[in-house]
Amino acid sequence: MGLADWLRVFRALHEKAKKGELSGTDAEDYRAGCDELSRALIAAQKLGLRPGEVPRRVLRVARAVQVTLETKVSTVRTTTIDVSVAGFSALLGKPPPPEEQTATLRLPGADPLVVGVVPGEVRLQPGAVRAAFLFQRLSDPARERLEMLVIDTALSQLVG
Repeated sequence: MGLADWLRVFRALHEKAKKGELSGTDAEDYRAGCDELSRALIAAQKLGLRPGEVPRRVLRVARAVQVTLETKVSTVRTTTIDVSVAGFSALLGKPPPPEEQTATLRLPGADPLVVGVVPGEVRLQPGAVRAAFLFQRLSDPARERLEMLVIDTALSQLVG
């Protein structure tokens, strides 16, 4: 099966998954397809997988999602640059405080996702700061929502 045919079949499985209509072999085929697609895109991003990492949880995609970051003393609204199941990055006016904060992500077509985050890598850029945030204590339903968003975004960016 060629790539275009594989994408067509996988897209059909993805649409079923979005509706919660997968079970049995289809669900297994879908998870395997998510991992296969993720592995290919991770390789294209020149990223590596550590032993035991699940590809669909490592893949990050360029996706603008409204996010509100809250600490005990401040609230910052911004938009993500990229998103993965592990976290996201965003541009900020100044470096974030090093402690855990609450992030509210407004995922399309769903209730907002509220989760704890901690800052990871912070890079100064002209006029801004690019900060990565890592999710803390992500529930299984939240992880599944993020996986769906990441795969949905990856598929929307592929031709075929």
